[in-house]
Amino acid sequence: MNDLLARAERLANEVLFPASLATDTGARVPEAHLQLLAREGLFGVFGPPELGGIASASAVFAQLVEVLASGCLTTAFVWIQHHIAVQALAATPDSALARAWLADLCAGRRRTGLALGGLRPGPLQLRARPVNGGWLLDGTVPWVTGWQLVDALLAFALSPEQERLSLLLDAVPADTLSMTPQRLVAANASCTVEIRFREHFVARERLVASEPYTPPPAHDGGGRSNGSLALGVARRCAMLIGPSALDAELRARRAQLDSSDELSLAPARAAAVELAGRASAALIAQTGSRAIKVGEHAERLAREALFLLVFGSRPAIRTALLETLGVMGGPRLELARLVL
Repeated sequence: MNDLLARAERLANEVLFPASLATDTGARVPEAHLQLLAREGLFGVFGPPELGGIASASAVFAQLVEVLASGCLTTAFVWIQHHIAVQALAATPDSALARAWLADLCAGRRRTGLALGGLRPGPLQLRARPVNGGWLLDGTVPWVTGWQLVDALLAFALSPEQERLSLLLDAVPADTLSMTPQRLVAANASCTVEIRFREHFVARERLVASEPYTPPPAHDGGGRSNGSLALGVARRCAMLIGPSALDAELRARRAQLDSSDELSLAPARAAAVELAGRASAALIAQTGSRAIKVGEHAERLAREALFLLVFGSRPAIRTALLETLGVMGGPRLELARLVL
């Protein structure tokens, strides 16, 4: 695993970071970046070894996310979406579906994104209605990353029986699937879109898993690896600043995330995001007036830190973050909720 991390470090520092300004302003993540990640085996981190994967531990994955995000958040943002589908297919009871996809996914010959609409509260949830041979999907998924960069989406939809269905969809336009690009303050080249499903048919053979839907707990921390994206931005800021107190803070926030349990993950995520924002502000201050010019690393990293204030967030993370930022309640809290 040390060799895998070393390869990721080289890729981040020698390829992704030097190209990060061009990637930031481009229309999409360069295909060459994704092919390099594939050649280094980084799409098969959670895949079974017999199908070309590495079967890495989550702790290794968290380190990889941080390293790659320090090179280029946009590239890492597309890449991180892929791995939940690999994990789901590695665990699916449908061995035929796993055989059809896993080897190509681990090799990066095929890539996947996520459509999490069935996990969201409210009327726009993605719903799955059973029909002969499969399901019809209806609903809106406002954030789907990697459109035109991925071959399939792992979609989560709710059945009438309140079962959470995991379905592998082809990521192609259709009369029953329409998309609208989302213009983002950072990572815009991630090709993030809103997708609307209108009686979109999915064959029964594409069912990855089915389980009872359980609403997320109030303390939901949104996943350890998402915190590594913020650490990656803070890490690059610290590298550009040079030796400083930020280095110790980065280690402390990483240790906090690593040691967090389900109840303490949300405040650890908030602390990582707060550090990214503060580190980017310090880099701007050190860089001086040219930092506010479009096309400077300090300006890009500040926008990425802003983006991470809300990416992958949850109510518990937002509460912890607002407390960290000194917004403790009353009218200021209500205003912050409107802004965030």
